[in-house]
Amino acid sequence: MPARVHAPTPANLRRLAAALRQGELVAIPTETVYGLAAHALDAKACRAIFRAKRRPANDPLIVHVLDLSHAEELAEFNPAARRLARHFWPGPLTLVLPKKPCVPSIVTSGGPTVAIRVPAHPLARRLLRLAKIPLAAPSANLFGYISPTTAAHVHEGLGARIPHILDGGACAVGVESTVLDMTNPRQPRVLRPGAVAVAELENFLGVKVHGAKARGARSRQLAPGMLERHYSPRTPLVLRPPTSQTPPAGTAIVWLRKPPGQKSMKDIFWLSRRGALAEIARNLYALLRQVDAGSYRQIWVEPLPEGAGGLAAAINDRLRRAAAKR
Repeated sequence: MPARVHAPTPANLRRLAAALRQGELVAIPTETVYGLAAHALDAKACRAIFRAKRRPANDPLIVHVLDLSHAEELAEFNPAARRLARHFWPGPLTLVLPKKPCVPSIVTSGGPTVAIRVPAHPLARRLLRLAKIPLAAPSANLFGYISPTTAAHVHEGLGARIPHILDGGACAVGVESTVLDMTNPRQPRVLRPGAVAVAELENFLGVKVHGAKARGARSRQLAPGMLERHYSPRTPLVLRPPTSQTPPAGTAIVWLRKPPGQKSMKDIFWLSRRGALAEIARNLYALLRQVDAGSYRQIWVEPLPEGAGGLAAAINDRLRRAAAKR
């Protein structure tokens, strides 16, 4: 039976909260992307996430909670991590910290740390409040494919594999959360760039924030989104300034902003009319999905300038992983 798409009525929210408590899967909106949620302390429910997504067991899940007090029931917080949580939550920052024994090993891929955040989306928060349980919720798509930012995207990919989708409209941010490893507060590491910029974290913490290298597909991942190839369309994607050469036949061209004076729009797309980073991030996955469905032989995408910070770093990160060789 195909997934039922639920409007966000009070009755439906109560129904979905009960379904989550009973171990069912529910795709939910967050401010970043749609997540496939399950009871985070129910190992059987979390295993169902891996099956539905065809996700390898070595790629851990992010746990979503209502507030810092609930997060401290699941993870060991140091003072610096606690300050970060109080400043950036609710919001698109995930903290990696030592897990407490109540967190099932399936959630952490057998590792000693758990990735945890407090979402800002009002519907995600209402569900957390009603369900009264933490929710493990990776992106609600088949593993490795472009993340979903609308309920329709979820239905296209997982509609035959899950029972419930909560429709919360389009996601406001459009790329996944920043993942920050705070197990050693003196040497914080960004495991995945996102909407919270490295410079912002460094200014707040007063220390250098390091990066982390991608791990091989067969090794245990420290956090989601660290694989060299991820967020990928089925059509081969090439990072290339569109004006660098004449593209071969069957190529879709994706510009960051609408090309000035462009007359012919055939096979040409853009992410923002004026090149605004927030709009580029918000439209990125939806446009890649649209172009991927267009029977093109390849997709050329204009990258952002190297060294650009903030959302630009997150956008380029997603594009590099999408373009990585199969």
